[in-house]
Amino acid sequence: MVERKPVGRQPGLREVLLVAVAAVAIVLGAAILTSVLPTGAQELVFHTPLTIIVLVVGTGWLLYRISRRPPGSPER
Repeated sequence: MVERKPVGRQPGLREVLLVAVAAVAIVLGAAILTSVLPTGAQELVFHTPLTIIVLVVGTGWLLYRISRRPPGSPER
């Protein structure tokens, strides 16, 4: 008989809402921070691919972390 590995529980509504609220807070914080920057810094953010670079690097880091976690290891 094949033994089944125990599956971790799936996130519930509370966890999903916490992540959603955190994501919205981060975006609003970034918008507020950008609005108080000097004009030169605002131009750097809005007229260069800085945002795209940050998103690509962040996504790459996240995918790397996910791919390097050994199977069955506890989540942090």
